[in-house]
Amino acid sequence: MAKKLLIKVTAGVDAPERCSQAFTVAAVAVASGVEVSMWLTGESAWFALPGRAAEFELPHAAPLPDLLDSILAGGTLTLCTQCAARRDITEKDVIGGVRIAGAQVFVQEAMAEGTQALVY
Repeated sequence: MAKKLLIKVTAGVDAPERCSQAFTVAAVAVASGVEVSMWLTGESAWFALPGRAAEFELPHAAPLPDLLDSILAGGTLTLCTQCAARRDITEKDVIGGVRIAGAQVFVQEAMAEGTQALVY
């Protein structure tokens, strides 16, 4: 049975190593043929906006825009509804391919058979 990887990232520039780890794991999983659903929550919500990933820097880490592009090309990228609302981010603001959804959808994905959830 194929497994799905559900990744929730809560960190952004406030915890760059944790943030980079989440994006790296998601991109590697996509490249490996794993079905990936990545959720941007908390400070990572900002990466749903155009240009924000390019502002992120972490020595010895893959560039965040490249990781983001890989995830968008082969996986699902979701921005948390409440996190978006707290930051005044709307669907018209986000980069192409990003959906906005809430906890009900996250729980539904997490509880699906064959799903492994990781939180960073």
